[in-house]
Amino acid sequence: MDVLNAVNAAEAPLAATAGALGVVMPIVALAVVALLIGGFILSKRKHDAEPPPPRPDEQPLRPEGRTHVEQHDPHSSDQFPADGHALSPYELKDHGNGPLPPDEERPRG
Repeated sequence: MDVLNAVNAAEAPLAATAGALGVVMPIVALAVVALLIGGFILSKRKHDAEPPPPRPDEQPLRPEGRTHVEQHDPHSSDQFPADGHALSPYELKDHGNGPLPPDEERPRG
């Protein structure tokens, strides 16, 4: 009998903890569910407050001409050698090592 009383006495704190945990867990679960529902409601209100997407007749018109302007890269040349072979690094000499001329279209300062 003493062994049975000792085992029951050892299980008593565990049972009290399990009982408290059984009360706290549903409260925490309800709080999490309430937060999720509240977040859904707030996002729905925010979505409803946004303006609707533009209709097809409200879309901007396409420009008649091209708006992209091709510019020449001052670092490279679009020319290939006349005989068709590629230039080796030692054949480049001083190409690409000189300073670039200042851009006249944009003032500095």
